[in-house]
Amino acid sequence: MKLSSIAIVSLTFIFFASCTSKSDKQVEQEQHSQSGEQSQHLKIEFVKNDAEKSVDVMVGEKLFTSYRWPDNVYKPILYPILTASGTEITRGFPLKPREGERMDHIHQVGNWLNYGNVNGYDFWGNGSTGERNIDGGQIKHLGIQELKEGTGEGTMVTTASWIDPSGKELLAETTEYHFIAKGSLRIIDRIETLTAKGGESVVFKDTKEGMFGIRVARQLELPSEQDVILTDAKGDPTKVKKMSNEGISGNYRSSEGITGEEVWGTRAKWMDLYGNIGDENISVVICDHPDNINYPTYWHARGYGLFAANPFGVKDFTKGKEELNHTIPAGGSLTFKFRIIVSSGHHLTDDEINSQAENFAAKY
Repeated sequence: MKLSSIAIVSLTFIFFASCTSKSDKQVEQEQHSQSGEQSQHLKIEFVKNDAEKSVDVMVGEKLFTSYRWPDNVYKPILYPILTASGTEITRGFPLKPREGERMDHIHQVGNWLNYGNVNGYDFWGNGSTGERNIDGGQIKHLGIQELKEGTGEGTMVTTASWIDPSGKELLAETTEYHFIAKGSLRIIDRIETLTAKGGESVVFKDTKEGMFGIRVARQLELPSEQDVILTDAKGDPTKVKKMSNEGISGNYRSSEGITGEEVWGTRAKWMDLYGNIGDENISVVICDHPDNINYPTYWHARGYGLFAANPFGVKDFTKGKEELNHTIPAGGSLTFKFRIIVSSGHHLTDDEINSQAENFAAKY
């Protein structure tokens, strides 16, 4: 009778434990849910500093990113970009180099939008020599038109001018940024409209050197076993040297299921670069928008840390089988919409990314 009672108590305990214990996934989901609820109270604020040529974007008094227009970068950029926990996911070089980083492609700074052949001028590679290139186009910041703070989301509207080496304006740019905090997610939506100026049409001639790009921290690069020789639009070579793979954990995954460096030159609705910085699981996702030209976009995504969506680089990506030279007529406009998602502590699943992409498509 005593043994029977012990057995009943043991079975009751096992049943209770099995009903009340939670899997790691359930705990993680609950933490994300709680974090999401907390984020509803996070205020997005802006700190404008004209002397430093910057506008800091703060989430709950912590830096998320900074809109900058340095004279020696030749375009406005978002730099740095940080996770919800405060980890930088962008490369520091050349503005604030960090130990162990690559020091190639000086013009790839933070996050930006430009292109390698606009009426024959190179906006993408300008500054690659450490100073302005002879044929380099510049995107000149003009002003901040709106700063709208809010809970969970803040909006900034900027204006800029795409000018050729003589100072002639080719395109007028108006960009609307939406900075969003959702739990452990940080989101940047960029809606940019370009208008052809000067009474002339503007041609985006087909090249792989573009368009909406980000250069990530060393730890998020893909491990590499050898030197890589890359060429720009003019055929000039650049060697990307092999480095130690210690702590290097990045990998690409596209909406079409392609992974690794094989994603280069493929088309996809979104691209996920996931890896770790220290013990922190991180996903960095760029989403294309159905309204964008040539959707779904081609991807100029390299293992050494360059991660870019390029709807115009058709000839290079198809090995000459197709070509796209797009013209904006005089006075006409073209709009681009892209979303960046930065996840902290959690590698995003396809379902989670698809949900965010659908939200982005429906919102704008």
